[in-house]
Amino acid sequence: MSTLIRFNLTNQSNTLLDFFFFQEPAVYIGGSHVYSNSIQNISLAPYSSSSSTYTFLINMQFYAGAQQSNTPPVVGQQSGFLSAIRAVDLTPATTSNAQNNSTTLSLSPFGLSAPVADTTAQAGSFRIVSPVFNPNLTNINAGSAVQLADGSVVLSNFTTVLPNQNLDCQPILKYYIQTGSYQAGTVMNFTSSSLTAALCDATGGETTFDVSYNIDGTWTVNPSC
Repeated sequence: MSTLIRFNLTNQSNTLLDFFFFQEPAVYIGGSHVYSNSIQNISLAPYSSSSSTYTFLINMQFYAGAQQSNTPPVVGQQSGFLSAIRAVDLTPATTSNAQNNSTTLSLSPFGLSAPVADTTAQAGSFRIVSPVFNPNLTNINAGSAVQLADGSVVLSNFTTVLPNQNLDCQPILKYYIQTGSYQAGTVMNFTSSSLTAALCDATGGETTFDVSYNIDGTWTVNPSC
């Protein structure tokens, strides 16, 4: 059974607020500028009047994602439309032991191949191999995706793919919660949004985070395994 990361969010302010969830961008080798998407967005009433807690679940399986887009990414807009997703493994420290860590992107039909072993990928990363194409005619985003508890998958962070290149992506298990209304799959500014956000750091093996947005605009985060 897959491991889930659980976020339990309460709103301790006096007003109904929107919150969105996002992930720290992966480390990329290859590609161009790195972008972030919101991975979930909800409205939550004050706990004092509703006694409500929002629980958000993410599958810890790593996913490679690719997505077609008509235009380069724009903050506040959906990152793309047709998407392809593959569950992948990360390259171990001893790269000669790599398994299922590399997938190949195809454009017609659009998709990602079944993963195979690639011992040349960076340790801690998975690889997406891009085909030959004209970037003036085709815009492709690719990177790290997450699977939500309902089975839906969102491209969490990504870069614009360069043709005929290897893209190595090293995911980082750090998640953030911030006030705002970026819908899932919408490009957002990671730098500005993360400054005053709640940080839920799962890199140490924590799988549950009890998060409160406090009346003074600060956050309280209590992690546990």
